[in-house]
Amino acid sequence: MRFPIGFLRMAKWARRPPSEARVKLVLAILLVCALLWGAEQIFGFPQWLTPNMTGSGRIAR
Repeated sequence: MRFPIGFLRMAKWARRPPSEARVKLVLAILLVCALLWGAEQIFGFPQWLTPNMTGSGRIAR
């Protein structure tokens, strides 16, 4: 049961909040993810990155 572990982590963060550098790092990662998602929504997923499936459900090389 992972529910109490979340409470322990929240209590730890309340007592000792993360540094400003850690917060900036997390926000930068979230921004990059949002930009990648937005680019995929606008331009679509590239065909050359789509795996070629065979009839047996295996990926062709």
